[in-house]
Amino acid sequence: EKRTRIRNTIRPLLSELANLIVSWNPNDIWLKFRRTTLLEALKHYWKYDPATLPTGVDSLLMYLSVTDNPPKDRLSEDVVGLRKKSGVSLVAVAKKVPDLLVPWLSQLSDRAKSLLSSGGMSPVNEMHLYEFLSCVATAVENPLDRSNFIADVLSSSIRILESPEIQNSITSVEGLLSFLGIAQAASNPASVTDPTFVRKVTNDFEMLFSSLNQLLSVGKRCNEAAKKRPNGGLPLQNLSATVDDSCNFPDEGPVSINELVINDPFVPLWPKILPTLLKVMDVTLRVWHPECQASLLQNNIQRYAVAISDDEAFLAIKQDGSVKGVFGEGGTAGSIVSGTDRRDLNLAPRWSGWFNESRNTCFQLLGLMCMQRVIFAPELSHLYPQFVAVVANQEHLRSMEHRHFNQYLKQFIELMMLSCPAPLYQSHLTAILGPVFEHLQFRLQYSWNPVLGTGSMGIESTRPMGSDNCMTIANQLASVGVEQWLISYYARGGLFVGDLNTVTSEAAVEKARVELTRTYADMLQSTLALKGTWALVLANKAREDLALKRNDPSKLMSGPINKLSNGKEFLNADGTKRTLAQLHIDARRLVRIDKLCHFLLLENEQIAGSLVVTVIQCLEYPDAYTCRRCTRIVHRILESVAWLDKYTELLGYRLLSAAVKAIVTEPKWMVGTEWDMINVIRDVYDRLVLGQYLLPGGQGPGLQMPRDSANPMMFEQTKVADKPLMGGGILTATSDFPRRILMGIGMTQEEVVATEKTLLKKRSAKEQKDVFRDLLRVAADKTKQAEGLNRGEKGALDRAGAEESLLHGKLRQPTVSALPEKLVTYSMMKKKEGSNSPDPADGPWHGNIFD
Repeated sequence: EKRTRIRNTIRPLLSELANLIVSWNPNDIWLKFRRTTLLEALKHYWKYDPATLPTGVDSLLMYLSVTDNPPKDRLSEDVVGLRKKSGVSLVAVAKKVPDLLVPWLSQLSDRAKSLLSSGGMSPVNEMHLYEFLSCVATAVENPLDRSNFIADVLSSSIRILESPEIQNSITSVEGLLSFLGIAQAASNPASVTDPTFVRKVTNDFEMLFSSLNQLLSVGKRCNEAAKKRPNGGLPLQNLSATVDDSCNFPDEGPVSINELVINDPFVPLWPKILPTLLKVMDVTLRVWHPECQASLLQNNIQRYAVAISDDEAFLAIKQDGSVKGVFGEGGTAGSIVSGTDRRDLNLAPRWSGWFNESRNTCFQLLGLMCMQRVIFAPELSHLYPQFVAVVANQEHLRSMEHRHFNQYLKQFIELMMLSCPAPLYQSHLTAILGPVFEHLQFRLQYSWNPVLGTGSMGIESTRPMGSDNCMTIANQLASVGVEQWLISYYARGGLFVGDLNTVTSEAAVEKARVELTRTYADMLQSTLALKGTWALVLANKAREDLALKRNDPSKLMSGPINKLSNGKEFLNADGTKRTLAQLHIDARRLVRIDKLCHFLLLENEQIAGSLVVTVIQCLEYPDAYTCRRCTRIVHRILESVAWLDKYTELLGYRLLSAAVKAIVTEPKWMVGTEWDMINVIRDVYDRLVLGQYLLPGGQGPGLQMPRDSANPMMFEQTKVADKPLMGGGILTATSDFPRRILMGIGMTQEEVVATEKTLLKKRSAKEQKDVFRDLLRVAADKTKQAEGLNRGEKGALDRAGAEESLLHGKLRQPTVSALPEKLVTYSMMKKKEGSNSPDPADGPWHGNIFD
């Protein structure tokens, strides 16, 4: 009763407030901005009382076309900001109460067409308008009506992409370069600053990009709405109250577009969109092929087409909030093309941003198509060979810069692996993942070799390519060949930095190298259920098993301690509400988690070999973020394949060598991750030598398997060898590879035997890790003594001091050092050290095992 009285008191007040906001009509631009903010906030009130909703939405639509008073030749920043805020608010309102706007859908559509035909809207506002209409359309009950409306909304975008002008421009590299005004710069350098030509080219590009971006924006909104439907986006009309324990899901396979459209009205458009999308992506990536890139670099103006943008340069140096954006004081505007930026009537500084926008939009559209499962539909099977020929083209993969490859992995490859139904892994993933993982091994190896002092390239090869040396590097292509040219290309991250200063250029190269490695590690974590939505599935399953074991359903109704719960509804492990649809989705994800791990590591030699070798190499790269995450990936690999003989040399020698080397050499970058690496050593040794297996993630004590009664020289296999999520298996025939590693760092045979006896007796995680730490400390001291005074300073690769090293932790007093205020990269330290840097050949001695 008290709650009712409060509601009866508050509701009239809220109604009065809503009427005041809606009827308020200020003239000042900033007051209009404030009104827009208040109108957006009313979306929560309109959910319960939509009386003022039509008027409020009409006001926001009106603000999309607001102009300066008095009118100006160019819109002021305040007006542009108001228009943008109005568009964002429209989308926010439509996402919150789309069902309440459906009755006015026809009027809203007419109003939108009127605004679009006026010609005064910016591409951003047009995108907001399309998103607004698509959000409302997703609330239409009839699937056919929804689909027809979305098709009508996007008909102009598709018509533009299919126009002869656009099709001619994306048929060849020459056509694209001419379309963007790059080709004309060779014969007429003045064309890039001719106002008429600049406006024409800019309008042409905006026409192409806006069409692609509108498709992407509407597609994303439709996909989000499909996931919120009662069936969770599954192509099933009715969900049963219980999940099928047989894991036989009829929708886990090819599903036709006719079934997918029931949830997502965007999917029928893909047969029209995909051919053009593949052409745009193919011709854009061809610009970066070595031959084309070398040709552009030799021209004083055309070279800026393959440069990084001012925004990317800004991100490479931004470390605090003192610099107010790219165009603020201390920003990087005008640093790539010296003296001019994209705000000027000059095409040269605009090209890099245009290429970034078109390339990233293509990658995101491919990822969207995978999430909507259209690429796996039978209707597109005839286009799949063409699809693979573009997205897995070996020349495209080799020619992409690190920054391109980052987006390629995050926005497409990862989403394709997570979205592909398990029965289609062989038919749809093999042809793409094989070349991608094989190339990644090659790319990462030659990116880090100069930093590690290995290979034929010295640290000087990481020097960025700028305007001063780009012609020399371009001419090297003819003399050294493509293969050798690409090796140096990867060493500098593939970047062309234009006129950017040296310090920022080096920071950009370092950032590109590190980000690519981290993106690879994060992608593998997501696909092996070590982070993201799949990891949440495993966390939910663990909670369910615990609740069942303790016969306590309340465990399923509580979330994390930092989130409130009413104790009356089922929750996920992260505190979000758990629905019936999610139960069915999680059941399918559990199947995919198991099947994808098996596919990546056991079903294709090209994929498995490249993946495992690259992860081992990542353990040696001087980046603690990557190393820590790769140790988690290594545990999942061991749980999955340690019981197979064909993996013994790879895991027992190459992996263990890398892990032992990282601990024994004590590099500074490893400080803080030593226990993770020691746990990897423990996991390898337990499974390959001692007949012990661990809980998932290398946790818990060593679980000892008995000797085989038929052959005392072998161990019995675990009952969960084919179930990595339950601990996995062991190598039944003891391997000598790990023992050779220990002997290679100075241990005698008797000491190895004594260590194994101790490990068999002490099986807790702490005790076993302490055993390995003690024996590795001895090896580290011997190595340090052998190095003597000849090592020199090598920055992050230098040996950690006794006060930093985990191995000597018992010899120091516990202290808490202050975190550095500023990020200092390895390349910055190298520049500061200057001539004091040692010869790359003067590397540390690692014992005969590391030769």
